[in-house]
Amino acid sequence: MLDLNSGRGDFAALLGNNAPTNTPFSPATINGNVLSSSAMAGNGLADTHIHGTTVIAVKYKDGVINVGDRRATGGMAIMYDKAEKVLALDDYTLMAISGAFSKAMDIVRYLRHAFKYYERSQLQPMSLDGKLSELGKVIAGNQMAAMQGIGVVIPVLSLFDQQANEGRIFFYDAGGARFETAEFGAAGSGSTQIRGVFEYIAREKGPFREMDRDTALRQALLLLEIAADLDAATGGAGKILPLAKTITADGIEDVEESTLRSMVGEILSKEPLSVGPQR
Repeated sequence: MLDLNSGRGDFAALLGNNAPTNTPFSPATINGNVLSSSAMAGNGLADTHIHGTTVIAVKYKDGVINVGDRRATGGMAIMYDKAEKVLALDDYTLMAISGAFSKAMDIVRYLRHAFKYYERSQLQPMSLDGKLSELGKVIAGNQMAAMQGIGVVIPVLSLFDQQANEGRIFFYDAGGARFETAEFGAAGSGSTQIRGVFEYIAREKGPFREMDRDTALRQALLLLEIAADLDAATGGAGKILPLAKTITADGIEDVEESTLRSMVGEILSKEPLSVGPQR
């Protein structure tokens, strides 16, 4: 039976050997903003399992924006180009996932059930700290399996804190330790390549948390496109539009497709041309 309170041994047993393989990296930080990357393990399993790639979360003045590419890879192959990697856990909580895709889906299903079970049994929503701890337990419970090559999930959790009336972003490492980021967070294979760009944008254009939605969204999409240019596993926006969701005091909303298409078109039109010898 699945133990909704512990989220540890029984949950790991539930997942079994069906998840893909990742090798965790330690989180990197820039001025208190935590970013990380996950990479394929060097064994045969990595070639047959599906991995999510790059996800980004940035604050803005009304809450948090999450964006993610749509690509899922298996080894060197593109397995799927319409993956959903930014998922709602409840009305005010989003989880952006990178790493072992099938295991991430199991974690999302478990957390949705755990949050709803708590609300119905206790007649009140689970607290912010309770939600954060529940996800930490699940990740920690999977640590040994991840170290043995079964798979690891590196999530970025975004939520709207109704008491503080602000959006907040939390990052977890492969051991279940959590960090609150100051303004932005990213995970996945493309996050390493764009580390410094976050800091550049914040210094040149001002803090993300002071931007309006469209300004922050444009910067997040630009970061994702740079990641796609520099990381083979991250899908670009030229073929499939990225996923983008906001979370505010009014809850979770999808960014309009027309807005995404317009911003992506503008970003792609300004990409630098390759310069090489003329033939």
